[in-house]
Amino acid sequence: MNERDSYREPVTHRIPRGIVAEATARTMFTLTRHPPAPELAELVEYHWILRWDLRGKPPYEQRVLPNLSVHVTFFPGASGVHGPAHDVFSHRLAGHVQGLGVRFRPGTFRAFLGGPVRDIADRVVPLADVFGPAAATAAESVQTAGGDAQMAGAIDNLLIANPVTLSPAAREAAEAVESIARDPEITRVAQLCADTGLTTRSIQRVFAEHVGVPPKWAIRIYRLNDAAQRLVTEGQPDYAGLAVRLGYSDQSHFIRDFRTVTGQSPAEYARTARAAAEREPDSDRT
Repeated sequence: MNERDSYREPVTHRIPRGIVAEATARTMFTLTRHPPAPELAELVEYHWILRWDLRGKPPYEQRVLPNLSVHVTFFPGASGVHGPAHDVFSHRLAGHVQGLGVRFRPGTFRAFLGGPVRDIADRVVPLADVFGPAAATAAESVQTAGGDAQMAGAIDNLLIANPVTLSPAAREAAEAVESIARDPEITRVAQLCADTGLTTRSIQRVFAEHVGVPPKWAIRIYRLNDAAQRLVTEGQPDYAGLAVRLGYSDQSHFIRDFRTVTGQSPAEYARTARAAAEREPDSDRT
């Protein structure tokens, strides 16, 4: 995966990434992250650039856990606006490809979309539907760019050419997600309401309109991404203890949630991750 990032989020800010089987992924593609132009810092978390060269090798299916962000992608045959998802995302890597994705700060994309973000949840919308014909030119620039800076610059220019202003409600939504990201102790909607000062009804409304998923699901996504990371890093996971630390009332509820999102039980997920790590070669393929 070779993450030569030029972007580092603050250590107090969790951003669910959820790359499944990271050890194997490192042998399949390179991933770098880059900050947006200063004018976009309030809207965009980062640009991510992906490259792989699997010519003469079998295709690889990469899975990514769901997260709250809208991602706008510029890849050959796979460009689009990806709404927040409830399921694991899977993409087939084959051939020799480079592309770029934009990870938007949750709560901010409605300003570009012009409608409720819930309308694009679990959907992929054509770039032109949101950004007009200029999106095709930007996508071509990504493919012909000589380096990461040119790729990111082409997309920065596309977004800057569509200036937007965040509404007070959008800011409330974005700040509520920041509260979840900042504080792992927030495991219930009532705690989020207490932290933000919003009523339950208000927070449900702003999440549907600006984040695209209910606040309860947003909290769950952070919890389950945290769980996935711990299952990979802890040698002998204590599943009951992990469930308690993540705010679950019992282990069975945690296991049920984890299987719903990942398709595997925590034990299966941990076993798969360890097996992939053991197979990891000494040097990357890309």
